[in-house]
Amino acid sequence: MRTGAEYRESVDDGRRLYLDGRLVTDPQSHPLLAASFTEVADGYDHNYDPEAEAGPYYVIPHSVTELRGLMNALPLWDDLACVTAQGLTALLTAAARMSGDPAYADYVARIHAYHDYCKTNDLRCVQAITDAKGDRALPPSKQDDPDLYVRIVERRPDGIVINGAKLHITATAVAHEMIVMPTKMMKPGEEDWAVACAVAVNAPGVSIVNTTYAPRGDEAEYWPVSSHSNSAEGFVIFDNVFVPNDRVFLAGETEHSATFAHSLGLWERLGSTAHMANCADILVGFAQLIAEANGVHKISHIREKIAEMVIYATLVRGGLEAAVANAERTPEGWVHPSELYTNAAKHYGAAEYNTMIRHLHDVAGGSVITAPSPADMANPEVGPFVAKYMRGRTGVAAEYRMRLFHAIRDYTADGKGGWFLVTQVQSGGGLFAQRLVSLKHYPMAQAKRRALSVARFPEAPGVAR
Repeated sequence: MRTGAEYRESVDDGRRLYLDGRLVTDPQSHPLLAASFTEVADGYDHNYDPEAEAGPYYVIPHSVTELRGLMNALPLWDDLACVTAQGLTALLTAAARMSGDPAYADYVARIHAYHDYCKTNDLRCVQAITDAKGDRALPPSKQDDPDLYVRIVERRPDGIVINGAKLHITATAVAHEMIVMPTKMMKPGEEDWAVACAVAVNAPGVSIVNTTYAPRGDEAEYWPVSSHSNSAEGFVIFDNVFVPNDRVFLAGETEHSATFAHSLGLWERLGSTAHMANCADILVGFAQLIAEANGVHKISHIREKIAEMVIYATLVRGGLEAAVANAERTPEGWVHPSELYTNAAKHYGAAEYNTMIRHLHDVAGGSVITAPSPADMANPEVGPFVAKYMRGRTGVAAEYRMRLFHAIRDYTADGKGGWFLVTQVQSGGGLFAQRLVSLKHYPMAQAKRRALSVARFPEAPGVAR
């Protein structure tokens, strides 16, 4: 296992990172990237065990108990460790789904070897899946620029060369590896776009344009969440990038082009649900704390809103538990979560998230966004007035109440909160994808039999039971 210091040394590797239109020459000291590197390094140190073979993010669950333990641990890790666990497990899931066909034996072996390589070297990986797409109404082969979906531009005896871009790739700037995969099912005639492979972040031809919600000021107390926990989003450009054969997991086989995306979707959605369950508890905690600080915690409509938030938190966690408890076993003997419960839980959590945020803001009041900064409190001229007028009910000092407001703002309405508002819905694919998968895996035949029984019909005319 690596230490945090060893991680820092390993990512000082000449990677090409851009931010605000400039090439970043020293990423680890850049004011908008430094916290991301520090968070990952701290994660390495937190999980470091010189006696362990590998970190907990490489565990392949072989039972419901192990899967539950993985999901309980996930929200406690840094973002990149979570992404690594989800991506590598998704890769193994794709291998399991291809393993029944001898034609894919080489790819399956390469995936297992790559997993072992990452585990042995304690590497962090991101999943590069979303293509630029161009005209969304057209398939890859009909685009006016064929690079709008990542594709193979050259096939060599020792590997392939790829072009294209992948968007919305969280934490690429601080990772070691990218797992590249098709964003959708490719059809016959689209073989060049049916490509899955692993690419090092510092590989020749790779450039990463970054955006970030990291605060652009130096007042950390005003950004109590995002100043310490933030992840840059990578716009990854592949310009004639060579990938050796041992890192190629699919190269033209359209029949499995969606296998990787479906496998990733399953693990990303389960991981997202685990994070949402943790997040829901935090939202409830904030709502109760600020209601008490404001002196409104006994008012009926405040209690009703918090009760709805409690029900939301309970149902999200219940969906997570159902996905784990109904886990399915692979031919290799390890387990993956239930497709139905994972997708239904993720959909519910994401679809209702904004309502819970609205409840919290309604409970807290407008000071969520307008509370003065800690620097204002420290100002000798206006500070005493801020302290006088920002206090809450008797015994609740202004400093405490203001810190709650700043944390709620940062976590739900600014900085980290703005990132959450998008990613809670988009992580693992949008709501439509989760509806499709839920519908596919729901026991519809059983539901129809039960309905026919109530209607006292032996069968539905012209409809398969």
